[in-house]
Amino acid sequence: MKADSDGTHPDMEHWGKIAESTFWGFLGCELESLSEKKVVVSIDIKPHHLNLIGILHGGVHATLIDSAMGLIAMIARPQDNVVTSNLSINYLAPTETGRVIVTAELIHSSRKMITTQSFARTEKGDLCAFGTGTFRVINKPV
Repeated sequence: MKADSDGTHPDMEHWGKIAESTFWGFLGCELESLSEKKVVVSIDIKPHHLNLIGILHGGVHATLIDSAMGLIAMIARPQDNVVTSNLSINYLAPTETGRVIVTAELIHSSRKMITTQSFARTEKGDLCAFGTGTFRVINKPV
């Protein structure tokens, strides 16, 4: 699928609407931009996103990173379904307030596997986590 003239993916609005009623929407994640080269998602940190020591819960980072990478994998293979088969996350610095912005891009694509990478940054640009993901390509039934 090709991006619109403004660089956004044609499924961005549709996927955003579907996501509102899923775990993604429950957390308050937002789809900022979607193109064939890069996906950007974000979240405004709320008290319920924090862990017991008052920093953003690692599961929130994992959700954002996995979701952003999953979207870029979906864009790479629109005719197929993709599922996460491996997720690796490195947590670098705590964050407690503000907005976290996650970017994801494709690293490699083969017939049955897609590899991606993602970076989570504060709104000031500080890197707080990064990850890689491998996605299994599952052919859609005809």
